[in-house]
Amino acid sequence: MKINNKYFSKTLILSVLLSFSISSCDKGFDELNINKTAATAINPVFTLNNATINASFPNGILIYEMGIVQQIISPNSGVITGANFNQDNRDVTSQIWQRHFRSVVRNTYDVISTTKNLPNRSNLYNMARILQAYSFMVLTDNYGDIPYTDAGKGYTDQITLPKYDTQQTVYTGIIKELTEATAALDASKTIEVADVLYGGNVGLWKKFGNSLLLRAGMRLSKVDVAQAQQVVQRAFQAGVMDANADNAFIKHDANYLNGVGQLLNSTEANNFYLAAPFVDYLQKTNDPRLRSIAVRYVGASSGPDQVASKASTDPTVQIGMPFGFDNSSIRTEVTKSKLASFYDYSQADRTRMAKTTAPMFLVTAAQTQLLLAEAAQRGWVTGTTAETFFNRGVKLHMEQMAIFDANSAVSASAIDAYQKANPYNANTALEQINTQYWVASFLNGPEAFANFRRSGFPNLSPNPYPGKAIKGNFIRRLTYPNSEISVNKKNVDEAVSRIGADDLDAKVWWDK
Repeated sequence: MKINNKYFSKTLILSVLLSFSISSCDKGFDELNINKTAATAINPVFTLNNATINASFPNGILIYEMGIVQQIISPNSGVITGANFNQDNRDVTSQIWQRHFRSVVRNTYDVISTTKNLPNRSNLYNMARILQAYSFMVLTDNYGDIPYTDAGKGYTDQITLPKYDTQQTVYTGIIKELTEATAALDASKTIEVADVLYGGNVGLWKKFGNSLLLRAGMRLSKVDVAQAQQVVQRAFQAGVMDANADNAFIKHDANYLNGVGQLLNSTEANNFYLAAPFVDYLQKTNDPRLRSIAVRYVGASSGPDQVASKASTDPTVQIGMPFGFDNSSIRTEVTKSKLASFYDYSQADRTRMAKTTAPMFLVTAAQTQLLLAEAAQRGWVTGTTAETFFNRGVKLHMEQMAIFDANSAVSASAIDAYQKANPYNANTALEQINTQYWVASFLNGPEAFANFRRSGFPNLSPNPYPGKAIKGNFIRRLTYPNSEISVNKKNVDEAVSRIGADDLDAKVWWDK
């Protein structure tokens, strides 16, 4: 056969070039398909920050916890039905559950799993344990039995239907975690400066953990006195919050809004009012914090009529909304009080304490000192008198007002005058201390709700609304989310069989 050398030569050259081209394309092909700017791992401190930010309370605390303890109330129904009528609204009772399990516990568990075996991140590991214990305390105090041992293991162990632990088991775990994690924090090891809560400051994290431990111990004051005393003493001796610089609070800005402030500055701005028992108590004692907290749009006949020109922060003109009325029956009370409408009642000032960028306080020095006052009164801590702790707690909360907003600051002279006019009384100490704790927990609904059930103070009259859905005088717990009932029913049912019923009347373990 005759071969065309010219054709063969061209073909050979083309083949070689093509082969070289393909070989050249293969070389470095994998590297070309890697995004060199995409993150392949997340620094776990940022995961902890995500958990921290989400520990800020959702707006549902206005509808339940703060309504139950009679600090804020609404005469309206619909999506904001709750403590105003003593009725169950599971679209709202689920908020704390979903926020904490989905965005706090899940993230803290991830940090704990990631850093457990990393000696150079031991502080981060223990910080995550403390924040997780805080989250579990909020959850179990609100709902009772909750997933604890199995919580957070959906991703790591594919446990998508977690079992519920008894609240006693949860508290045993919380106390253990707080004791161990706080003691293990070490300032000589890596400082997690990117931490948004305390900038990695080990001393402040220790005070946070010990103050939580004190809170946990006091929760047991009626169910296990011996353990309560032991835990309280341990926390106190280890060092707790004693200055507002120690406070654990979530900072908010234009990117991370305060959920309560967001609601009160938008669709529900005209629907929530300061409750009469709260306003009356502050007025009766000439408490300067009323000026810091309240605003009344004097003469407002409608929501749009709540304009700046009618706003007054004068404590003497504040009028709290009474309980037991809806937006129709409240008209009788409006007439009795000679108001223009129910829009004329006092509100939490949404330009100061209830603004969208207001901080959200989780654990404070004021609360901590007041708990120590009770502990001292019970003889559980010594070396400082209950009166000293009490006066310090009240003063700290009054000074805390300035952290919300400069226009809410209480002067030193006003604080001094108040304390002289309202001295500590050993004969009514438990009521006095825990009523002040109620005030010091304003806008921290879950904590105010928990301490009210534990201590029985303040001495509130039950909400007399005639259509209530509870058998007792007060709501005692929040109900489980419908999502849990539909997906994790077997484990929910087991928990319900222990607590008696999944309703607003059932008591949590320490509520005796």
